[in-house]
Formats: sequence, structure tokens, C-alpha cells
Amino acid sequence: MSLKQQLTDDMKAAMKRGDKDSLGVIRLINAAIKQREVDERIALDDTQVIAVLNKMVKQRKDSVSQFEAASREDLAAVERAEIVVIERYLPARIGEAEILAAIDAAMTETGATSPADMGKLMGVLKPKLADRADMGEVSKLLKQRLAG
Repeated sequence: MSLKQQLTDDMKAAMKRGDKDSLGVIRLINAAIKQREVDERIALDDTQVIAVLNKMVKQRKDSVSQFEAASREDLAAVERAEIVVIERYLPARIGEAEILAAIDAAMTETGATSPADMGKLMGVLKPKLADRADMGEVSKLLKQRLAG
């Protein structure tokens, strides 16, 4: 079943359950997907839907940090709840150990050894890890590995 079909089925189920919170977030997801499809005049596949979901999570994490800085915990809690619903549709995240293993493999593959090679390494790692890991975390771990 495609992600778009799963979202539609979950939206119907949320309506039947009366789960207004999940329903609202699923509608936001569907609207974002439809907006991108209309803008680009294409039908999104699962990989592109995952990219939309990752973007939505990133936006909400940014909002949470801004709300916390402004001492608006009530709004930050709403954003965190939305993140939980959105992440239901994302593939399972990999752990730090798996990220480090991928970094080591990429370093061996490219022969990279210094911080100057970071761009080359990120170019290799991004296609492999983009859907399964936070690329900010990957970048941080990569910097640590290259620094020593």
C-alpha cells in the first residue's frame, strides 16, 4: 500500500474514531502533498512523500525551538504532538551506531581523511541515509569523525 493510500485510510479511521488531533495533522499532510503535486504537476511516489514528511517534521522542530525560546510551552506542545503523528508515516530511524558505520564505509569508499573532504562524504552519505537519519546528526557525527 502506498503512503498516500495509507494516509487516506488513516484519515477515514480518524474521522470514525473522532480523533480530531490526528485527523487535523493527516489533513495537513495531505494538503502539503497535494500542494507539491499541483505545483510540480506530478503524482508523488512514496520517496517524494517521505521528503514532504521530513520537511514537515523539520519545520515543526524549528517551531518548537522558537516557541521554547519565547517561553510558549503550550504552542511547543502542539508542535511536538504534530511531530509524533507525522513520524508515524516515516521509515524507522537508524541509530548512531548505524550512522557511524555508514560514515566509516563512505570514508573507506572515498578515501576521505580530513575535514576538507566533508562535502565529498556528504554527497555519498545523503542518498543512502536521507530518509532514515537526520542529516544534521549525520553531519555532526561526520565532523567528529574527521576531526579525530
